[in-house]
This record gives sequence, C-alpha cells and structure tokens, in this order.
Amino acid sequence: MDLATLIGLIGGLGIILAAILTGGDLGIFINIPSLFIVFGGTAFVVAMKFNIKALPSAMGVAMKAFMHKAESIDELIAKSMELAEAARKGGGPLGMQNVTVENPFFKKAVDMVVDGFDQEVIEDILIKEKNLTATRHDDSIQIFKEIGDVAPAMGMIGTLVGLVQMLANMSDPSSIGPAMAVALLTTLYGAVIANVVAFPIGSKLALRSEEEKTAQSMIIDAVLGIQKGLHPRVVKDALQNYIPRNTRTDDEEGGEKAA
Repeated sequence: MDLATLIGLIGGLGIILAAILTGGDLGIFINIPSLFIVFGGTAFVVAMKFNIKALPSAMGVAMKAFMHKAESIDELIAKSMELAEAARKGGGPLGMQNVTVENPFFKKAVDMVVDGFDQEVIEDILIKEKNLTATRHDDSIQIFKEIGDVAPAMGMIGTLVGLVQMLANMSDPSSIGPAMAVALLTTLYGAVIANVVAFPIGSKLALRSEEEKTAQSMIIDAVLGIQKGLHPRVVKDALQNYIPRNTRTDDEEGGEKAA
C-alpha cells in the first residue's frame, strides 16, 4: 500500500469537503446535470482518443499508484549477490536454481540463464520486455493526463451551458439559481477531477514506471554479469551505480572504493 498516494488523495478531497461543510450545506454542491456533463462528457471524450481496450487496462495500472510496492534497489542488489554467490559456489549458473526469486522479471531472467540461453538472446528478450512494459505504462499515464486536460474543458462547457440557460430565462427569477449552479459546479467538478485525482495519479504512475525501468535495467545487468562468471564483489560494485552516491551506506562506498 502506497500511503503517500492514499493520504494525499483523502487529504485533498477532505480539505475541499471540510471547506464546503464549514461554509454551508453539502447538498447545494451536488448537481445532477453538472455531474453528467463533467463525468460523462470526460469519459466519452477520453474514450474517443484511445483504443477502447486501453481504458480498462489504464484503470488496472492505476492501482499501482495505491497498491504497488516496488522492490528497492538495495533489495534487488542483495538478491543479485545471493544469486552470484550461489552460481560461484555451485560451479556455474545451475547453482542459482535453488535460490527463490519472487520478482517475475528477475525470475524469468534467472531461468533463462539457468536453462543455458545465449547472452545475446537473454539480453534481447529482457530489453524487449522492459520496453513493451514501459510502453503499456506510458499509454495508461497518457490516459490520466488526458482526463486531467478534458475534465476542466468539460467544466467550461458546462459553465457556458449554464450561462446560456440563465441568460435565456432572465425573465424567470426562479430559473436563474439552477442555471448558475450548473455554470459554477461544472467548473468546480472539472478542476477537482483534474488537479486532485487525474494529474496526481498520472504523476505517481510515471514515477512507478521509472522505478520499474530502473529495477529491470539493474536486473539485466546483474544476470548478464553472473552469466559471464564475474565475481560477486564485481557484480555488486557494478550495481551500486544504480544507487545515488549521497544515499549509499558506508559499506557500499567502501566496497566501491576498494574495487
């Protein structure tokens, strides 16, 4: 569970709700025509821009903003060291088959090394999978960015609809209030969807995608180094490059300097 995403979303919506409740009745901020224009309009317009199959996929990827817990680089390096030691003590890659690897991408890479695939084949397959995964993530991120762009636009359309209705019925004072509600609430709904939900989720998914790409690149370097028969210390020193220098432990810095 990513608490930062959950706390941010709940906190953002909570502050808006608190401001509404302290200033009046919540009911006046609920308007069915405004909801139809913004939520329905946004959904249909975004659907026009993408393959219909991409939308459910984007919703599934969005859960990574809340539920995904990526393995840290330190954890992946530790697992790489365990595999390298197993390969060294076991006389070659076959020694890795008794090491439990939970990361699916990492496990696939290790299995190919254990099965004796050529280095060029392993590298090509893994890089292609990494790139295709990044492309799928980019498509989902783009959908949320489009939601963030379209929702305020639909809010503006709703505002114009409300103003037209208001101006067309100036002779009937009772119609002015509902028309103004549509005019203002659609703008509010669009702004909330874009700035509290869509853009933040899109940004978090972009961060998750970068983390995953970095982890997969490190995994590729690790398994190829192990397949080449590099000493575990050399493998570790090479993988330290994926950790920012100012966040490395003294042990990591010492190992790098010794190398």
